[in-house]
Amino acid sequence: MPSYTWMISAAALLIGFTGVASAQMPPYPGAAANVRESQAYEQALRSNPAFRKKREAIECGPINDPQLHASCIASFEAHAATAK
Repeated sequence: MPSYTWMISAAALLIGFTGVASAQMPPYPGAAANVRESQAYEQALRSNPAFRKKREAIECGPINDPQLHASCIASFEAHAATAK
């Protein structure tokens, strides 16, 4: 019986670490969920000026190059134009 003790211990450790590893892996939402989330984001940009301004500040604010910054702002203004 003592010869199986190390096997049981190893199996218990393996099972324990497998549970921890699987707990760290987020479930894969799939392509359909990604499309839905993208559509919801686009809709929020079109319909909510406060959300659009906040995202504009977050995404365009750190850009130091004047042309790139203007291009970034213009991309958000394009969303505002489609809302009208």
